Amino acid sequence: MKSSSSVSSPKFIHRLQLENGITLIVRENPTADLISGRFFWKQAGTLWEKPEKAGIFHLLASVITKGTQTMSSLDIAEAIESMGASLGGNTASDYFMMSIKTVSADFEAILNLLGEILRSPTFPEEQITLEKQLICQSIRSQQEQPFNVAFNQLRTEIYGEHPYGHSILGTEETVCQVSRADLQQCHYEHFRPDNLIISLSGNIGLDKAVQLIEKTFGTWKNTSHSLTLSSFPPLTVAPTEMITHQSSQQAIIMLGYLAVGVDHVDYPILKLLSTYLGNGLSSRLFVELREKQGLAYDVSAFFPTRLQPSNFVTYIGTAPQNTNVAIEGLKKETERLCEIELTSEELQTAKNKLLGQYALGKQTNAEVAHLYGWYETLGLGIEFDQKFPDLINNITSEMVQKVAKDYLLSPYLSIISPETTIN
Repeated sequence: MKSSSSVSSPKFIHRLQLENGITLIVRENPTADLISGRFFWKQAGTLWEKPEKAGIFHLLASVITKGTQTMSSLDIAEAIESMGASLGGNTASDYFMMSIKTVSADFEAILNLLGEILRSPTFPEEQITLEKQLICQSIRSQQEQPFNVAFNQLRTEIYGEHPYGHSILGTEETVCQVSRADLQQCHYEHFRPDNLIISLSGNIGLDKAVQLIEKTFGTWKNTSHSLTLSSFPPLTVAPTEMITHQSSQQAIIMLGYLAVGVDHVDYPILKLLSTYLGNGLSSRLFVELREKQGLAYDVSAFFPTRLQPSNFVTYIGTAPQNTNVAIEGLKKETERLCEIELTSEELQTAKNKLLGQYALGKQTNAEVAHLYGWYETLGLGIEFDQKFPDLINNITSEMVQKVAKDYLLSPYLSIISPETTIN
């Protein structure tokens, strides 16, 4: 099988598409005798789950390595351990991923093992039963953690029936409904070469990478069916307040805002805003609400990268008697962004912090392989790594204020508190 559509950008990073549709990204890094790989399925993950089967991709990630047509779960574990390598599966809102890491000499062997796992998993019934029990234990454990309870009820209110409103784990009810036949059907529909992005980083050249990938996956054929994403209810902003009383030493307060997906022009500005508000000990929320007012055990902000509209969240953990003051403090800091432009110093400090952390997140082969494969999966292309710093550096205070006004004035409120009286 020959390759086509080769692209080399930036330096030492290559992207090409193989004849059966696999997208291959190779970043050559001979500084250490290691290779890391990320295998992304772009039409997979929570976004592609039916409500009654929520959590199926997480369950699939847990059991796909538990047996093939020629190997048992123990055989697979011993093969990985004998090489001192790592191999595992993971799922997210917008994709499914398998990862490998090994020394260069064992790369072909671990690749062959992964190829067998991906192409001929058997999903043994006893392993499915065991993993279901473990997942249900994790779900119950999360229901006892105030932060997770607060975020789950916030996410549910923002997204309703949209898949982003569901946990990656699913629920006990939906996980129990997933059968072996469901896993086999899910694998058949989504695990196909034209849905696969392979991202490699390490001590391997392009020609060798193409040779080994073609050898392992070259005979893998696409099925005739096409993948179609279900239509979802339109997402509209309709702020609500949710209070759950739970035995705890502190109150967890979250303000959530419906925002945008990664391909929106406002995405980098919201990333900068989340850094300014809640990233680190010098962030605005930490300084104002913890250092100056002593309100917070923990305080921060986050804005996940998503294909479809994401959520922008600020949160604080505080003493129950400070709940009302903490709510007002969180609201005040987001509303301030709508009323007062950031100073040039504030803006530049936030940019430096964001871009510094972005650069530090590309130090290892595993991080680089993940980043480029992720960008390709999201439809941004490997070039986005070079574009992102420019997008951040071009943000002005006027742009920040406008985006704050567009998204941060209508919060959903989620509270977990032991108190029964909250104004």
